[in-house]
Amino acid sequence: MKKLLSLFMILSLVFVFGGCSSGGGQAEDDDKWLSVQADFEADDYYSRLERCVKQIREKTDFVPDIALVLGSGLGDYADSVKVVAEIPYSEIDGFPVSTVSGHDGTLIFCEIEGKKVVVMNGRIHFYEGYDIHEVVLPLRVTHLLGAEKVILTNAVGAINAGYRVGDFVTNVDYISSFVLSPLLGENIDKLGDRFVDMTNAFDKDYNAIVEKVAKENKITVHKGVMVQVTGPQYESPTEIKMFRSLGADTVGMSTVVETIAARHMGMRVCSISCVTNMAAGIQDKISHEEVKKSSDDSSKNFAVLVSGLIKKMK
Repeated sequence: MKKLLSLFMILSLVFVFGGCSSGGGQAEDDDKWLSVQADFEADDYYSRLERCVKQIREKTDFVPDIALVLGSGLGDYADSVKVVAEIPYSEIDGFPVSTVSGHDGTLIFCEIEGKKVVVMNGRIHFYEGYDIHEVVLPLRVTHLLGAEKVILTNAVGAINAGYRVGDFVTNVDYISSFVLSPLLGENIDKLGDRFVDMTNAFDKDYNAIVEKVAKENKITVHKGVMVQVTGPQYESPTEIKMFRSLGADTVGMSTVVETIAARHMGMRVCSISCVTNMAAGIQDKISHEEVKKSSDDSSKNFAVLVSGLIKKMK
């Protein structure tokens, strides 16, 4: 016990004097970064959402019931839908633009299995340098356009050694402790309550539909827990060991913050992840090209799962 107390005191001193000896540089950077979140103005942000909606309404009066967010390498699905209107993010003033290869950055208003759907063909990531509120802005806009349900898809690395590249995962829970919450700062009362219960973040009925469709079509689907990290670097083998010890089955650089924002707005959420690689320490090397290729190879099964889900959504 004495050794533990001594170690604690030493670490405390290192932390205190280490912060002081840096000349305030890192501390100031951290404070500045956090102050951006603290200075968030809910009214200004909501007005911006309304401006985005108004611009979209000038181009189409399509009212979606479902929002579908396509992850890395899954954009080909958008080529198979009946398009009513298509709007590049860049044509909407105040709308963040995706900068990542494999994310086209287009809002597609379409019909899938007789349902009205707005497809986000490409998402915004925190690692692109956007504020966390910017990351979830597109999803919030889709909700104000009418979407009450959202299907979030993404590419993930498998922490669970029982998974294989090409498998799919219906997320049943998540770990958000390694990214900022999109609800930081002043609450947007017009969107939802200050404190949101995340006990059942992912809709059990929707997950059951995906699992049924997968079984009927002999597609491997697991139930799992996803952890989101900021990226853009892939995780180290030791980080993967830590995430595994916390109970995570997969790791990705998106989706969890969108889930939080969606639940804040009262949207029903289904999250389908495509395993595009085994995590660090399980395989020797990971690349974005590999992730995109694996997504492309899984696109046919992905289309079956998503279309089957949309068809049976109530």
